[in-house]
Amino acid sequence: MTWDPENSSGLSFDAGTATFADAAAPGADRTLRDPFGRAVTYLRVSVTDRCDFRCVYCMAEQMTFLPRRELLTLEELDRLCTMFVGSGIRKLRITGGEPLVRRGIMTLFRALSRHIASGALDELTLTTNAGRLAEHATELAACGVRRVNISLDTLNEARFRAITRIGDLARVRAGIDAAVAAGLRVKINVVALRGVNDDEIPDLMRWCAGRGFEMTLIEVMPMGEIGGDNRLNQYLPLAALRDRLAEHWTLTPLDVRTGGPARFVRVEELGLRLGFIAPLTHNFCESCNRVRLTCTGQLYLCLGRTESADLRAVLRGDGGDAALAAAIGEAIGRKPKGHDFVIDRDHRTPAVARYMSITGG
Repeated sequence: MTWDPENSSGLSFDAGTATFADAAAPGADRTLRDPFGRAVTYLRVSVTDRCDFRCVYCMAEQMTFLPRRELLTLEELDRLCTMFVGSGIRKLRITGGEPLVRRGIMTLFRALSRHIASGALDELTLTTNAGRLAEHATELAACGVRRVNISLDTLNEARFRAITRIGDLARVRAGIDAAVAAGLRVKINVVALRGVNDDEIPDLMRWCAGRGFEMTLIEVMPMGEIGGDNRLNQYLPLAALRDRLAEHWTLTPLDVRTGGPARFVRVEELGLRLGFIAPLTHNFCESCNRVRLTCTGQLYLCLGRTESADLRAVLRGDGGDAALAAAIGEAIGRKPKGHDFVIDRDHRTPAVARYMSITGG
């Protein structure tokens, strides 16, 4: 295994020469539990804080990104993920920023695919804006990725450019087509923005249903400073939106639990499974099964809180895998019960200062 720190595509991975422990055999007792008895089985990993879009609800127009030297190397990301898999994580989601802008990122997917092949990991997946998905969809499928979440808030080119500031809708559509051609299941994530795309949500639902995609609506989250009252003005409670949709369609609640925060309905007239992620109007913390690792090695125990653990320091220390496993266990032991997101006229500042792109979705 070799690494050139000046070139993040310089990692050459050979699973047969890995110097750290691979995941424990399937069936071993390796469940991480937080202080409230919740099994932690899902790790979201941000591989970069950079993105090729500048979505108005996610980032400021002028962003200062982390120096590359502060990022975990791809080798370090693989080692950490492997430690988590060995500790009972069953699902890995690669996020960003935009994960596909990270140089050499497919090297990481190829490395992590061994845990899918061994059965130690149930799912390896990613969230992407699809702008670069056409280049990688086929290889992602070969690495054991079976589905992707794609962030797409509009099908209108002018509106897409206004929301993303610099995004190219044609590239996104090409990426979606490539994912379908590669056999990947697609779920479309739509952030509901009052006065921006709320009038288009029915059309997005019809489009997703017509292509056999799932769709999830997401409330704006108060993370990172984006300037002025923009986020407050953008905020659309999903409870109100669901009531509006129910005036036109039959929404049948589904007893589906994916381990995530979404609550699902079936839109009977469309045959669409529609999810709602509402961290403000419906706190989903009681079933939280996840933690988030940033590209700098900070392990965040809750999306809406500041509690974290510095795994990079342990990773680069001399304590080896035992120290790393102990640090992971200690951190999970501090996982809070839930968050306290609020957006209103009395809470204009972000609930947490870090941007979603730093946290990893």
